[in-house]
Amino acid sequence: MMFAVAMTFIDQTIVSIAAPDIVRELELSASGMQWVINAYLLALAACFAVGGRLADLYGPRRIVVIGTLVFVIASVMCGCVPKGDVAQGWLIAFRAVQGFGAALLFPAALAVVVAVFPPERRGRALALFFGLSGALTAVGPLLGGWLTAAWTWRAVFWVNVPMAVIALILTAMAHIADRRRPGTLDLVGAGLMAAGMGLSVLGFQQSFIWGWDNPATWLCIAGGLVIIGYFVHYERGVRHPLIDLRVFRDKGFAVDSAVLFFAMLAFVPLFFFASVYAQVSLSASPNQAALFLLYVFAGFAIASQWGGRILDKTGARPALKIGGILGCVGFALWAGELTNLNMHDQWPYAAMAGAGIGFILAPASTDAVNRAIGPSYGEVTGITQTVRNYAASVGMAVFGTMLTHVTRSNITSTLEARGLSSEEAHDAAHSVSSAITGSGDADPPSGTGPGSDQLREIVGAVQTDFAEANQWVFYGMAIALGIAFLFALLHPGGTVASAKEEHKEPAPAQMG
Repeated sequence: MMFAVAMTFIDQTIVSIAAPDIVRELELSASGMQWVINAYLLALAACFAVGGRLADLYGPRRIVVIGTLVFVIASVMCGCVPKGDVAQGWLIAFRAVQGFGAALLFPAALAVVVAVFPPERRGRALALFFGLSGALTAVGPLLGGWLTAAWTWRAVFWVNVPMAVIALILTAMAHIADRRRPGTLDLVGAGLMAAGMGLSVLGFQQSFIWGWDNPATWLCIAGGLVIIGYFVHYERGVRHPLIDLRVFRDKGFAVDSAVLFFAMLAFVPLFFFASVYAQVSLSASPNQAALFLLYVFAGFAIASQWGGRILDKTGARPALKIGGILGCVGFALWAGELTNLNMHDQWPYAAMAGAGIGFILAPASTDAVNRAIGPSYGEVTGITQTVRNYAASVGMAVFGTMLTHVTRSNITSTLEARGLSSEEAHDAAHSVSSAITGSGDADPPSGTGPGSDQLREIVGAVQTDFAEANQWVFYGMAIALGIAFLFALLHPGGTVASAKEEHKEPAPAQMG
């Protein structure tokens, strides 16, 4: 199962490293490239609950196989995107299909792992699952950088083909039991969830294009939240709901979900923004940017294992508190170092930030699953993964808007100080900020006119301007982890292993 989900974890980060090459070859807009990444995350968030429910209804083995096939077919189509006007829409659409396949695959795979281990051993087992999965996420930037430099950026999608073949073979060899539960799929609820999440994230994402004073921005955000609110109301009256909201009556589960939300505001977006920062402000190659991210994963992997042991011994609360405060301090210190433009001076803070999230991710996810009703592990896994990936989508949108706005403002001020008129400086700054997803080790600006001439002369100043803009993003991530810490203080503490032992279902019969 760890090998099966490896593709989904790798794809959360591998595209970020290839982003500059994709933008240059396909001539995507900055917002278009962000949506290539965000479409995957949004589809994950919108469909995870559906995937978890389907795993309960039809058995995890079957859903793992279907999810793997959907994912790999969409990966091939992403790698075959044609150049021209259709490129952006094509890539965004099939990235969304990839996300749907991952949303089927991951909760089913995790439900299998959860069912294998009793609650008192589940913390360490899932810490290993999430720790190795996190390590596989670290492979994404390295693999993406190597494939992009040695062959083509399209290979970052095609690499999923051999991995899917191996995953399917291992799944067949494992003779996984198909545990099924009675009920039906709540299609109306699934549609409401997808619509609510899609609209709200669209509003956040487009705010830097439409502007915060545009009614369309607030209409999307407010409309999405209203739909999500109606979804909650609707689910209470459904006999077989997509999400059994009774699980939120457990204070520990509610706190776990809140902590995961604020931690994931930073975790997945960090890969995108840190890799772009490395390539733009540090002039790093894709491979160097990938190595830069390894500092984060070093801290994350160690803390994940430590957090799992803390969970098994004393419950989730100590690990969540440690992770929240460590991550908050780590991101804040890292933000202060960004303008030094020295990769090697930043590694202690990058590792500290990664460790903070590592202490949170596995313990909060495992503790939430331990509190499952029934126990419907697929459904509860769907809830926690929905929270995590919706948060990642919102984080990408909000931090992306912040980065673009501050970058544009900084470069405009720099050019005006060099003697350009306000209009010329604004036009030049707009073109640069619209290309924030690429240009590390790229050719210098090639246009004509005063703005382009000035940009060629002050590349160093622009790199600093971009680094200063990233400081706002990283301070925002520090605030998110600080809020996660405050929620962790509300956790009831203790373990739920003994309580769940009473309700443990007998082992299911092997099927095929």
